[in-house]
Amino acid sequence: CLGAACLLRRGFEPRHRLLRAAELRRHRGAPGDPGLYLALLGRVFDVQRGRRHYGPGGAYSALAGRDATRAFATGDFTESGLVDDVSALSPQELLSIQGWLSFYREHYEPVGKLVGRFYDENGAPTEALREAEAAIEEALKFQAESEQRKQQFPPCNSEWSSAKGTRFWCSTQSGGVSRGWAGVPRKLYRPGSKGSGCVCVRSTGPPWGHPPSSQHTDRGDLDDPHLQEYEGCPPLAEQCVL
Repeated sequence: CLGAACLLRRGFEPRHRLLRAAELRRHRGAPGDPGLYLALLGRVFDVQRGRRHYGPGGAYSALAGRDATRAFATGDFTESGLVDDVSALSPQELLSIQGWLSFYREHYEPVGKLVGRFYDENGAPTEALREAEAAIEEALKFQAESEQRKQQFPPCNSEWSSAKGTRFWCSTQSGGVSRGWAGVPRKLYRPGSKGSGCVCVRSTGPPWGHPPSSQHTDRGDLDDPHLQEYEGCPPLAEQCVL
């Protein structure tokens, strides 16, 4: 089960209790309250074991008794930020929400579902939830593609000095990617981006993702159309000074 909807709902569906917003507000951990709950993307969790964080006076007490999904991504704990609307969040913010859902599933007991934006009167997912899950799935795909791209084109090491200018160089650890090759510096122009960044490029072997074959030149990824050499830098130099 690899889809975002499956990933987000895994470990949750066995509990079918439905709560309304008014009932959820009664679970803020104050004296006389029946419990301490919070909701995230319409999933309600019992966070009593984290009372020092979520109970009255706790650093995250504002999250208790409501669905403040947006605040988990933005860190905006004002009344305008403590809402469940995720429609304008960035892919990175959506991934943050997915990470928090995983955290609560692992550490806290699921209680049920909140009737409202994400679940209807029967506990069925709403269009808003389906849209959020689809957006999270796209963000997960983008994250996986970005990580693969980083393995193919690790960022260069770089330094600047007023005396020598900017130096880019490659090593087997540059960009935080441990590998068996160092590569040579190139400008990488990413689709949709106006600028470029320095990456290290394999200069021998077949292109990325291709097995050794006589059909491919022994130039690694040097012929990738999104790459450009640095002017004045030898094509196979492991460092460039600009």
